Amino acid sequence: MTTRRTRPVPRPPEGTPPPAELARQARTVLADAVRIARWAAVERDRDHDQDATSATERAAAALNMTPAQVRAGWDRARLAGLVELHGDTARPGWRLRAWDRDDSAVLRGWVALFDAWSLVHPAPHDVAPAAVAEVVEAVPQVLSLLQLSAGPVAVPALLDLLRQRVAELRDERCEVQGGPRQPPPLPGPDSLARLLDWALEGLAAVGALTLGDGQATLTPLGNWAVWVKLEQICVAAQSPAGHIEQSAEDMLRGCARLTPGPARVEYRAWLAARPVGSAVTELLTVARGEDALLRGLAFEALRVVGAPAEAEVRAAAEEVCLRPYALLWLAEYEGADPDDAPDVLTREEATWLWVDTAAAVADHGESALLVRHLESAVQGTVPALLDEVRAVGHPRTVQVLVALAAAHPDPALAKAVRRAAFQVHTGGA
Repeated sequence: MTTRRTRPVPRPPEGTPPPAELARQARTVLADAVRIARWAAVERDRDHDQDATSATERAAAALNMTPAQVRAGWDRARLAGLVELHGDTARPGWRLRAWDRDDSAVLRGWVALFDAWSLVHPAPHDVAPAAVAEVVEAVPQVLSLLQLSAGPVAVPALLDLLRQRVAELRDERCEVQGGPRQPPPLPGPDSLARLLDWALEGLAAVGALTLGDGQATLTPLGNWAVWVKLEQICVAAQSPAGHIEQSAEDMLRGCARLTPGPARVEYRAWLAARPVGSAVTELLTVARGEDALLRGLAFEALRVVGAPAEAEVRAAAEEVCLRPYALLWLAEYEGADPDDAPDVLTREEATWLWVDTAAAVADHGESALLVRHLESAVQGTVPALLDEVRAVGHPRTVQVLVALAAAHPDPALAKAVRRAAFQVHTGGA
């Protein structure tokens, strides 16, 4: 056993509701999205030849909603991971199945929606896209001020901060591009004020803040989300001791921050305490879940199992979400060097795995890890990567691209990634 020194888990700001209450509020924000996702889960098992327009009308009639409300709710359901698109087919997401019993899944779904606020609320059409991108990039500073203020902040004060932050971003961009070049003029006061209104309305639309009397105030959910972003809490952090009697999911979560050696010790101890067949089945069940980090860890544990897991892993290779992991497992089992094992994957499978791994980093890691993950892509350039990521159809593509755009320090690259997220988002609508 090793002695590990870990950073104490930071405590949320005083007055932050407990997770169960935050999850209740998140369920309220996403109530219509959940209703529509559940309706769609039932409808997909019926034989309908009608097009998407008639599906919208059927949903509106069944749920006593307007077609516009149905479209908006469907949009939110996709962004929150309640539904997943596989080609032309929409399937219930894992978060939907866990919605009533797993507060953590609910909060992660809401945070995914919060990260995608600029996709929920369309920007003004008569404002230059570059100005919109600058405001999106500057919004975290606005949110930080709201969080630090712990109460209402006047909109004019937020506008002053936004103007200052946009100017700083332009100066930084000029410095990066080299030479004492004069930055382009800032958007006019009216345009910047309209973009601030758009941003505040978009954040209010996802339940992150409330507006009124010329002021903006973070909701408890918004306050908690900004704090989480600032602290970069790893939700998988748990004690590495005492996993033998836990479920596979809890055991894997507890091992998430261990280095490979100590983690393998935990896997062996857990496996030794139960029949190997049921242990393999339980690990693969976890791997099929919505948490990409646990998917990867489940296959690490299956590497410890070895030969007794071969038949079930070979069968799992027929499942889209498990195929890259299963093929790598089989290649190593059959004697391939771990460094050469990725050669068994097709370009599409490697890209799918890249997106899945990015989803794990976005959910559990730090922003810098997500940025460094770019370097592991098989594509030689970011445009090529974005083209293939869009084509591969991973259900978490939009969330991954939104998180990467929010994390990347290069404004031009972040803008390109954000544009790709928007194209994936609108292309599947």
